Amino acid sequence: MAELKARMPCEGLLPLTFGGVNLDEADLGVMTSVVLLGEEAALSSALSDAHGVGFPKANRTSGKGGGVRCIWFGQRQAMLVGTAPADALQEHAALVDQSDGWCAVTVEGEDVEQVLERLVPIDVRRMHFKRGYTARTQVGHMSASVTRTGPRAFLILVFRSMAASLVHELGQAMRAVASRRGEG
Repeated sequence: MAELKARMPCEGLLPLTFGGVNLDEADLGVMTSVVLLGEEAALSSALSDAHGVGFPKANRTSGKGGGVRCIWFGQRQAMLVGTAPADALQEHAALVDQSDGWCAVTVEGEDVEQVLERLVPIDVRRMHFKRGYTARTQVGHMSASVTRTGPRAFLILVFRSMAASLVHELGQAMRAVASRRGEG
């Protein structure tokens, strides 16, 4: 009988470094789609009681990096990452495990904004897109979630089937930016 082994979406593709920008895969653990069914305040309170994070406002995240985080994912939708949802949340939201459906990468470094400017049609400069800001947007031709996690760091989520394309697109942009600085 064949032995199946779990693999990360970017296994064998990452990490990459060009110039001062690093691209690596992020293991966010359990990822759960949370779709609000009732009052946002009640769900936010239940999330806070169970996991220490509230339901995020539009284009924001709640929680701190490295632990449990709730990422805005659209109108009345969020992605809870880093923990399995408490049973109490079922009273307020539809919950669907998305853990195997997404590819998560971190991209960070001195020129990260210049790299993303080549692929993302929104203004990701720190003066406009601050830490904890998030957007559902495009990265190249892929539908994505882009979240600023630090002064020079972003978390990008795309569908798992787009992992190789994401790595290719980001790698090309990283190379181009590094070459303009004479580092490529």
